[in-house]
Amino acid sequence: MRHAREVTFTMLVRAYATASKTETVASNGKAGLKAADIASRLRSEKEKETNDKNEVPVSPLQNRVNELKQFSQQLQSIHPSVLVKALYRGILYQDQNIIAINKPYGVPLHNVDGIRNSIVECLPLLAKITDGMQAGAQLHLCHSLEKENTGVLILAKTEEAAEHVETLIRSHKMERKYLAVTVGVPVPSEGVIDIPIIEKEVTGPQPHFKMGLSPLFKVSEEGDGVTRVRAHRQAHSAVTQYRVLDSTSGCSLVELQPVTGVKNQLRVHMALALTCPILGDHKYAHWNKLAPQKLPEGILRRLGLVQSKTRYLPLHLHSRRIILPGVKGHSDITVSCPFPKYFTNTLKRLQIPLPGKE
Repeated sequence: MRHAREVTFTMLVRAYATASKTETVASNGKAGLKAADIASRLRSEKEKETNDKNEVPVSPLQNRVNELKQFSQQLQSIHPSVLVKALYRGILYQDQNIIAINKPYGVPLHNVDGIRNSIVECLPLLAKITDGMQAGAQLHLCHSLEKENTGVLILAKTEEAAEHVETLIRSHKMERKYLAVTVGVPVPSEGVIDIPIIEKEVTGPQPHFKMGLSPLFKVSEEGDGVTRVRAHRQAHSAVTQYRVLDSTSGCSLVELQPVTGVKNQLRVHMALALTCPILGDHKYAHWNKLAPQKLPEGILRRLGLVQSKTRYLPLHLHSRRIILPGVKGHSDITVSCPFPKYFTNTLKRLQIPLPGKE
């Protein structure tokens, strides 16, 4: 009760001060404050004090969810010129032929329905503010990087430079290394996945299309061997080298090197070939439906989430390093990209040490 009296007394002092001030004004010819006005003010201030006390503090879980929601939405709410400046500040490397930028999460390379910002939309303005670019010159995309991916993205300053980089990719001379956090530990811990990929229609309540495996071998009917099957004409050759760097808490940090460049290749190989989907891959975590990724309880506790909020987890697939072979006696060009903040936060929560600098 003492606290209640103190609160009431404080409110009375405030009301008296207001009343005195109003009475002073009234003495100058304006209407004074009535007792009913004082009572009304007291009631409103008391209600405000009560509401402040009854306000439920935001839980760590809700803070975590809000953090992930804001992260996934902020890049699509900013003005394109702001995104261009961010890309410019994040330039990782440039010379007279190419520029390497740090592609942020959630920004597609090309315009798609419902997406405001894209890399292609930013290229004209980025070319204008980039050093060494001639007036009217354009920047050119050299390779693909999915909307949900982060990391090194190579742009060419001329068409000739773009063709050169594309040739290096087709001839498998450009080395690309990705790092991914996976749900599960791949077995064996190091190897090569050589399974073609094909686009398939998923039937059911939510019919849709996904990239899937098109194996060249199947288990014999006796179960004691494998037999080769005819390759599907629409399947694409897909080869991925992988190596587990560390694992704990039911998750792994895996280094991935795509030898080929098929759509969704790394995600499909990890989820369907090794049954270790990439954390935040809500597309390939389930084959026959479209739903948020389902995570084990132990991983949810580590991440500070509950299953109903996993839909806010971003894809943990980062283009860590690209190596372009040198030409005409020049040394190789190596471009590395730091991890996004959400990636390092996840590694800390899972107690997986950050890999050393390369």
